[in-house]
Amino acid sequence: MLISRSRTRLSKGAFTIAATAALCAALVAPTLAQVPVPHVTGPIPAVGPPGTDLTHNYPQLASEPTFQLSRAGYIEEEFFFEGTATSYSTPSMADGVVVSTGHPYKSRMIVRRPAKNGPKFNGVVLVEWVNVTSGYNLDVHWGLSHEYLTQQGYAYVGVSAQRVGVQQAPYGLTVWSPTRYGTLDVTDGGRITNDSLSYDIFSQAGQAIRHPREAGVDVLDGLKFEMLIAVGASQSASRLSLYYNSIQPLHRVYDAFVPHIGGGPYRTDVGTKQLRVNSEREIDFGAASIRQPDTDIFRSWEVAGASHVGYQYQMFRGGFVGRDGLAPFNFTCDKPPLSHVRIHPVLNAAYAAVVDWVKKDKAPPIATPILVTSTSPLVIPRDANGHVFGGIRLADIDVPLATNTGANSGTIPGSGGFCVLYGSHEPFSASKIAGLYPTHDAYVTAVKKVSQQNQKDGFILKDDMDEIIGDAEVSLVGTTHPLPIP
Repeated sequence: MLISRSRTRLSKGAFTIAATAALCAALVAPTLAQVPVPHVTGPIPAVGPPGTDLTHNYPQLASEPTFQLSRAGYIEEEFFFEGTATSYSTPSMADGVVVSTGHPYKSRMIVRRPAKNGPKFNGVVLVEWVNVTSGYNLDVHWGLSHEYLTQQGYAYVGVSAQRVGVQQAPYGLTVWSPTRYGTLDVTDGGRITNDSLSYDIFSQAGQAIRHPREAGVDVLDGLKFEMLIAVGASQSASRLSLYYNSIQPLHRVYDAFVPHIGGGPYRTDVGTKQLRVNSEREIDFGAASIRQPDTDIFRSWEVAGASHVGYQYQMFRGGFVGRDGLAPFNFTCDKPPLSHVRIHPVLNAAYAAVVDWVKKDKAPPIATPILVTSTSPLVIPRDANGHVFGGIRLADIDVPLATNTGANSGTIPGSGGFCVLYGSHEPFSASKIAGLYPTHDAYVTAVKKVSQQNQKDGFILKDDMDEIIGDAEVSLVGTTHPLPIP
């Protein structure tokens, strides 16, 4: 672009001041690493519907046909992306350090986006660092929030960045389906097995979205995005903590972060906005000792009674795991497992809040933390129903039908001790429920009051509020009919 000479003419003094200011800015500004744009291929076709092909030649944990994306006006496609990655070390609360460069890799991303004739794209792409704790590529954020995301026109990209999810037997992609995934490798032929390439791979996945022309394939198929939000749950939230502290200051690929059920502590000088949603279990498991105050770029929400892995999500996930022949679940725990507190309405509100934070500079609400009276030893007081004090309190907690907590125990052979993640759900007796809610209207009115306040406070959205109230309205609580056994 040509600029007129008259508009750019500076006096000698003004030029000196401007040049000095520019030099000073250059000296204090961080040097951003050049993140390559990978080469993208795809979409990779599937052979037959998921679950019917014995070679698993379809995307692992594909949504179709269990959750029928086509009915929501969405398309699900898988792409491979490849290039050369840099190995980084991630010093505590400091910029990443280059260890070595030029490592070839090839991985995959799964994309779910509005179809041409589907819902209007809202311009926001959630990019999830998929979780590999169970040995496969678990898209936790999608599993929890798929209904909200498809209703509101988000795009979703799940990225496989770690060796376990890509190459570790028996459920890593290359072992689960050599036919489909046999060419993938995030270890440079076994030379780098500590996931130190994963940070650059995650950055390059974002670059593929940002620069479709250079990537060779537009994974969004022409949709024009406004922001990329990095998300990840549990172990992936911990990975995103390292990424946020050490890599985000160098790469600046992502516009905001929403870690879930884990993560922290975080640097305060990165500048990128972040909202973390934790369940009660994280507080019960040590997160209380690394709490940080809310700031103009950081918010932390804690959901009372919620567990690391909850009932609603596990029931949704179970169908895909069984279909794809992945590791089965074992729920033999010391207490009845899986809290029924719904955490996904809070997570949905977090996405919306972060979008407003980035686009409109409207900060999310500040949430009261779960009450902890001592961190060493850890002391979390509980009420007569066994529930914690404080936190974001949904109707499941403040209009209870059961004791729901984030805590459980039990060592299950071959399970990796997942009972500690499941929390617990212990239903009240029929007589106690009858005493709390003598009529159906009494129960529904109480649920409405709590849920409407949650929505007013900004911790759930209207659609989720309506669903929670609707569930109460069709329930048998306060009627003469016996309650179903959960």
